[in-house]
Amino acid sequence: MSIKSFITKQVARYYAKKIQKWRNNPFEYQQEVFEYNLSVGKKTAYGKDHGLDKVNDYEDFKKAIPLREYEAYRPYIDRILEGEKDVMWHGVPKYMAKTSGTTSGIKYIPVSEEGMPTFINAGRIALAMYVHETGNASWVHGGLIFIQGSPELQEVKGVKAGRMSGITYHHIPSYFRKNLTPTYETNTIEDWEVKVDKICEETLAKDMTVIGGIPPWVLMYFEQLIKKTGKKTVGEIFPNFQIYVYGGVNFTPYKDQFRQAIGRDVAYIETYNASEGFIAFQDAQSVEGMLLNVDGGIFYEFVPADEIHNENPTRLRLQDVEVGPNYAIILNTNSGLWGYIIGDTVRFVSINPYRIVVTGRTKHFISAFGEHVIGEEVEEAIQEVAAQESVGVIEFTVAPQVNPGAGELPYHEWFVEFAEAPADFKGFSKKVDDILCEKNIYYKDLIEGAMLQPLIIRSVPKDGFRNYMKSKGKLGGQNKMPRLANDRTYANELISVLGLEV
Repeated sequence: MSIKSFITKQVARYYAKKIQKWRNNPFEYQQEVFEYNLSVGKKTAYGKDHGLDKVNDYEDFKKAIPLREYEAYRPYIDRILEGEKDVMWHGVPKYMAKTSGTTSGIKYIPVSEEGMPTFINAGRIALAMYVHETGNASWVHGGLIFIQGSPELQEVKGVKAGRMSGITYHHIPSYFRKNLTPTYETNTIEDWEVKVDKICEETLAKDMTVIGGIPPWVLMYFEQLIKKTGKKTVGEIFPNFQIYVYGGVNFTPYKDQFRQAIGRDVAYIETYNASEGFIAFQDAQSVEGMLLNVDGGIFYEFVPADEIHNENPTRLRLQDVEVGPNYAIILNTNSGLWGYIIGDTVRFVSINPYRIVVTGRTKHFISAFGEHVIGEEVEEAIQEVAAQESVGVIEFTVAPQVNPGAGELPYHEWFVEFAEAPADFKGFSKKVDDILCEKNIYYKDLIEGAMLQPLIIRSVPKDGFRNYMKSKGKLGGQNKMPRLANDRTYANELISVLGLEV
């Protein structure tokens, strides 16, 4: 065993012991986080506005802290950006993480000195747990690549701001960075197609063992590698490629594409590392779900997903959740977010220990007719049929059609880019509809009650979604195509940009 492998295994053992402590005592650690965050928060402007100094327990906390999305915090964020101290957390943030997705455009998420280490450790912990479980540390001798956002930061009133993936780049240890690609210069390239081409140039001559990034953009990298080399698979180009690290999307719809592109199986490691915090990570290859990070400076709350838009939804602590239901996840962080609706929905697949899967977005659902179909349901429905029919699905999105042609019932309209089209399009669509009926009783009732007609699938041409994202200036980085929406904004834009016939 090499010295490098030996050290890696020792580090993995250290993290495994540390994680075991809080995995076995989740409520105790969550209470410590709650009390510490509260002790700091009550001295801030936000805390004084909401009476955090009068909060003694969780019941008091729920009365004092409302559940809010980003826009409600905008006045406090603006005060931070003007240089004011002690607004949402003590002092000023170490960074402001830039992200997108609101009606006002760019979001600035505060990241404190205490919060930063959890982001830095996200990938490190996930890889360490893989080593601890499998005993495999040979990958440390090869090249590592994490396809991510630009590491360039800007100054905003004395606080550095940038994409979270770019911020963490500055905290990668020098010994780790020796084998890491792409280079800083390549990472700063804004044009995603140019950037991927440059990444290929930098990595082709290397023995890549670990690759990380958002699935659709890593697939784009794989395509370019194969095109440049004339090889059939990435596995031929990088024979020692062992681990793919990802996060941010449900990987299931992409798994067949990855297996085909790589030419063999590799280990897949999932992380849930948002701009707001390091929430969960896959701690074992042999079980479903990611371990909730209860010792990462975040006090979690959970709201039944179908109540998140209610005026007074049910709020639950970790000890109150159950396996099965979908919950909107709420964050109270050591960077000053309070009752923050991050916008994701999760489902617990285990409560001993607490493991979750991300099931969708609170705003990405269809309930135009009262059906409340969620992302997990549409993804599972099309993937089940695609597997039965041996059809590859590259990307898709779903929207309601509330104004169909004369004499037609409304329906769900699916826009799907296939690797190869189904031989029987109507039969494929019917099977997807049947499975969706099994998964969602409300949808089934609307179909059987002749309130909706069965779903209709529209074929999207090759690279259609990629071209659409490019037209919106959202090619690459952390940008993802929503799986479904409750209106036709994305659908109508797709039709217009791609000139689809409907």
